Amino acid sequence: MVKALSFKGDKKPKSRKRKAPQDHDDPDATDSKQLATTTTASAAAEEDDSWVSAEATGDVSGPVIFVLPTEPATCIACDANGKVFPIAIENMVDGDPTTSEPHDVRQVWVANRVAGTECFGFKGHHGRNVQSDNKPSHRYLGCDKFGMPHATSEAISPEESWIVIEAPDQAGAFCLQTAREKFLAVDDDKAPPEVRGDADTISFSTTIRIRMQARFKPRLKANKEQKALEKISRKELEDVVGRRLEDDEVRKLKRARREGNYHEILLDVKVKGKHDKYA
Repeated sequence: MVKALSFKGDKKPKSRKRKAPQDHDDPDATDSKQLATTTTASAAAEEDDSWVSAEATGDVSGPVIFVLPTEPATCIACDANGKVFPIAIENMVDGDPTTSEPHDVRQVWVANRVAGTECFGFKGHHGRNVQSDNKPSHRYLGCDKFGMPHATSEAISPEESWIVIEAPDQAGAFCLQTAREKFLAVDDDKAPPEVRGDADTISFSTTIRIRMQARFKPRLKANKEQKALEKISRKELEDVVGRRLEDDEVRKLKRARREGNYHEILLDVKVKGKHDKYA
């Protein structure tokens, strides 16, 4: 589910956390605690509003910006009338376009797969519906037969369907291909630069960087959840086992969480503790 777009500096609402009761002897309590940890990790990943670079076509999802190969750096934007144009990027680290983040809602597009195809639709954040008293209406990025990009359609047709191709000679770069097998390109020789969708071949002018919100990047999201799951303190382990642990037992349990056999090792440690108690 796509959440409301946020920018740097926005205040985040505080969320309340409930502590679940602990039961050292109940195996279900251990599973509940494990589930709660996983849920917390998932929630943290869902709330991550940082921006990262898409590295593969499968990463492209949710809010994105298209960073053009211009100097200075620009990205594709659209206005309320559906006009598509390059706009300067202000949020960068040391002028590096690979660290770009949006500062204006006009720069942001929401990427979604077109059902049953390999194509994407890119929904803008501006638009007007003249048939509904000028109420806001999101429009999709498209390109007409003359190679002019626009954001005027409220539905996805072949003109609003794009194939995202990984650039062959540039890691982390992509090309956007239209339904007419043309490529979106920027003419940096003009002032201001002009975006068109009628390039015949892939070239430097057709390669773009796609920046996206981290919480929508599948691999990054999974890695964050896994790392959060691996973090556990000695006290938490002792609470689960129900006794004080030796250093080697703590190391064994932490390693088991990383390797995926935590429950088996946990059971062995619990059994060992009972044997020691009655020895």
